[in-house]
Amino acid sequence: MSFLLNWLLTSIAIAIATFIVPGIIPFGIAETWICFAGVGLFLGIVNSLVKPFITLISLPLTCLTLGIFQLVVNSFMLELASWLSVNLLGAGIAISGFGSAFMGAIIVSIMCAILGSIVDED
Repeated sequence: MSFLLNWLLTSIAIAIATFIVPGIIPFGIAETWICFAGVGLFLGIVNSLVKPFITLISLPLTCLTLGIFQLVVNSFMLELASWLSVNLLGAGIAISGFGSAFMGAIIVSIMCAILGSIVDED
């Protein structure tokens, strides 16, 4: 899947999570779709650069919990992407707490998988 298509699907998944999870709202003076696009861009960057290191560091805990801790890592990646987009672009999503980030990360992961399987051309 190309970078632009992945960015689009991630932004759509973030928009869906924003409408489902009550603690996540668009933030900034820009239009709503720009908020979702900014977070989608930073989530792609964070997942490709930061997440491998965090996953490696948390590998013992992930093995101990049979992979469930990876959901916590995904939550932190969504929080980091949100923080980066708000502080660097001035537009993004505001996450009220860890519970909202946790549910948002689950929904974003599920929606990315569903949207990716729909778009997959293999």
